[in-house]
Amino acid sequence: MFNKNFKLIIAGLIIAFGIYQIIESNLGNGIALILFSGIFIFLYFKNEMILLAFLRLRKQDFEGAKKWLDKIKNPETALTQKQQGYYNYIHGLLLSQTNMTKAEKYFKRAIKLGLSMKQDLAMAKLNLAGIAMTKRRKREAQLLLKEAKTLDKHGMLNEQIQMMKQQMKRF
Repeated sequence: MFNKNFKLIIAGLIIAFGIYQIIESNLGNGIALILFSGIFIFLYFKNEMILLAFLRLRKQDFEGAKKWLDKIKNPETALTQKQQGYYNYIHGLLLSQTNMTKAEKYFKRAIKLGLSMKQDLAMAKLNLAGIAMTKRRKREAQLLLKEAKTLDKHGMLNEQIQMMKQQMKRF
């Protein structure tokens, strides 16, 4: 994994060499190099380790996702702010299976740093509501559920929200 700034430097050098190739009448090489630099620009905005961790989560392979996340040594310098949010979000999802207190810390940090998709933000708030409910903080859980419902525009979490509300009536 490269540092986020190193990716931009590599992309800039490839673009410069591509322009040089175009000037030297190697039009095909220049265009190919400029298109190739797009990979590094894409990876600046979407970290490859986080993408691979998400792929592992889709397959329900939590250990594999943790291995990919562990390859990011210093998230504050290697990732942009949104990527740090997703880094904490995935850690929260992984820890919600075993340690609720640590998972709550990661989810709160992910919300603070920001998640680019409202669906992910709704899922983080729904998980925080579940954690608050297990810790007997009913008012906080209700507030988080309400926020999750407003963020869930497509209704993908309706079933989970309704189930959480029914469980909350028991307390």
